[in-house]
Amino acid sequence: MPVIARFYGIIIKMYFSQSEHGVPHIHAVYGEYNAVFEIQTLEMLEGDLPVRAQRLVREWSAKYQQELLQMWNSNEFMRLPGLE
Repeated sequence: MPVIARFYGIIIKMYFSQSEHGVPHIHAVYGEYNAVFEIQTLEMLEGDLPVRAQRLVREWSAKYQQELLQMWNSNEFMRLPGLE
């Protein structure tokens, strides 16, 4: 699973085999925590992430939502900047 971005200790990844993975989503890893966020709604679908990390992932995802959906639909990986 390629790493799309890293910021504040959070790693964002995406699988590129969508037929097996349902709705468009990203995986966020923060230390021992893991969570899955839907790209279109920014809702946390599963997993566990501290509230501050959830907020950062949602802020980042909202900023790059179009790029994430484009990657999901095209299966073309691109690295995105983190939050500053």
